Amino acid sequence: MSADSEQLTLAGGFAPATDAAWEAEVLKVLNRGRPEGKELTIEQGLKRLTSTTLDDIDVAPLYTSSDDDAALGYPGAMPFTRGSSVRTGEAVAWGVRQLHEDPDVPATRQAILDDLERGATSVWLRVDPDAIPADQLATVLADVQVDLAAARVFSRTDQDAAAAALLAVLKGGGGDLSAAKGNLGIDPLAFATLNGTAPDLGSLKRWVDEVAGLPGVTALTVETLPVHKAGASDAQELAFAIATGIEYLRALDEAGVAPADAVGQLEFRVAATADQFATIAKLRALRRLWARVTEECGVPEVLRGARIHAVTSPRMMAKVDPHVNMLRTTIATFAAAAGGADAVTTLPFDHANGLPTSFSRRIARNIQVVAAEESHVGRVQDPAGGSWYVESLTEDLAQAAWAIVRELEAAGGMAAALASGDVERRIGEVNAARATQLAKRAIELTGVSMFPLAGERRYDAKARPEAPAYGGLKQIRDAEVFETLRERAWAHEDATGSAPDVLLACLGAQRDFGGRQGFASNVLLVGGIDATQSHGGSPEEIAAKASGQKVAVLASSAGIYAEQAVPVAQALKDAGVEKVYLAGQLAEAGEAPEGLFDGTIAMGMDVVAFLESVFETLGVAR
Repeated sequence: MSADSEQLTLAGGFAPATDAAWEAEVLKVLNRGRPEGKELTIEQGLKRLTSTTLDDIDVAPLYTSSDDDAALGYPGAMPFTRGSSVRTGEAVAWGVRQLHEDPDVPATRQAILDDLERGATSVWLRVDPDAIPADQLATVLADVQVDLAAARVFSRTDQDAAAAALLAVLKGGGGDLSAAKGNLGIDPLAFATLNGTAPDLGSLKRWVDEVAGLPGVTALTVETLPVHKAGASDAQELAFAIATGIEYLRALDEAGVAPADAVGQLEFRVAATADQFATIAKLRALRRLWARVTEECGVPEVLRGARIHAVTSPRMMAKVDPHVNMLRTTIATFAAAAGGADAVTTLPFDHANGLPTSFSRRIARNIQVVAAEESHVGRVQDPAGGSWYVESLTEDLAQAAWAIVRELEAAGGMAAALASGDVERRIGEVNAARATQLAKRAIELTGVSMFPLAGERRYDAKARPEAPAYGGLKQIRDAEVFETLRERAWAHEDATGSAPDVLLACLGAQRDFGGRQGFASNVLLVGGIDATQSHGGSPEEIAAKASGQKVAVLASSAGIYAEQAVPVAQALKDAGVEKVYLAGQLAEAGEAPEGLFDGTIAMGMDVVAFLESVFETLGVAR
């Protein structure tokens, strides 16, 4: 029979997949090596394989279709989950919008030109005393044709001055004002979040009026980066964005600007993280939520799609081993593009260390260019749409965020929640939970808390000018607690000539200690601690190698521990070692005198508490 006369069934030779068959295979793996009668049930197994986010959303090990699956819908139509508009198939389907904040005016002017000549399509500028001066904005934008490349500004200290400076540039360029493009960056609630001041919602109408006659220029932004950088979870970031948008629509409506006119003045700016699926789902959920709000406000359907500017998360950026940030920003950029962002800013990999170089700016820009022109991410509309996991996560995030929005609205709205401390309280609870997970490495930071770089030294970057003090929510980064430990180790080395050091006693043969040797030495490297290693030998020989050491770690297998752990630990203590740790479980050492071992190095440990204890013993200054 010819191929033309039959339908090929590629899976025809395989039995149909069933939940029961999958569960049986899962139990085979989970119960491997477990004693008879102690095997896990499928319920217990699935529970072990299910993780829970900081928003209390369960992430299951497997997602399948069900009769309850909602219709996917279409991009450019209610509820806009799949996109605010229909992508046309162009390679660059989103705006490549790079950030500029270097106060060196000639350098910034050249950097803007380099960006626009090499892939960027718009510019985003911070106007502050420690960034671009307002009176120099015209100079840094002198080479920008604002009818081709939009210019957007924001300010942490004076939004009015930044907006006025950009308006002066747009109106003073001598070109066709109807073709000028940009955003004035007016966002009173983001400013209040950062500075701890009362928001001036009365300024919204004034700035909306200022851009009348400039159809390509919008006045307002709903920026969630200040709450994201303060530690907000994904659902909280979504909720605060929607609640802020509602606050602005309400204030403008009261000032005489109808919601149908007001929505065109708003652009959302949100964080894209290295949690790829969470970022995709967050952007999809944001559009869905905003469409629901604007529908209730009587906005015509064609105007309900949220315009989203995604910025790779400053909170996820690390100072130590900063080149790993290239991986983080690549994942975040892909997720933002796949999630349907209208514009993306990829921060340079050295963003946390200082001001970027031409190299780090080029890498940041090219991440987007490669994603668009070589990976063709933008040629696909909502590429994650239809994934049972992504659809479920989008639904769960939307529902969790909407519950918070309802609570905020019942208590008086976003401005009232900021003033009462409710926003700070909510974020504080998430930060406490995240701190525990970071310390135990349940949230892994590659190059920081996992797989640290041996022999690393401080990264040399162009220093930022001293920033003014802000009185609002404290801005943080996830890596800071580990970076503090690393800084203490570097300072100790600067003061003494050598890095903090402990003895890593590897007992038995390589096959016995290899795995735990690597695990323990990596835990120590998280704090910048060197490990002087000894391999094999009698307890007396090992103790002799511990001369001058205050801390020792034993590494080996359970079988070797049963024979050697106690006598080696005792010999080390007798030789003057103050603390002895075991890589593994204490039970593997058998009957040990109380207090002989000072703790263990194992999965799930509080790495931060352990390293701080070791530092205290070694005399590493704070």
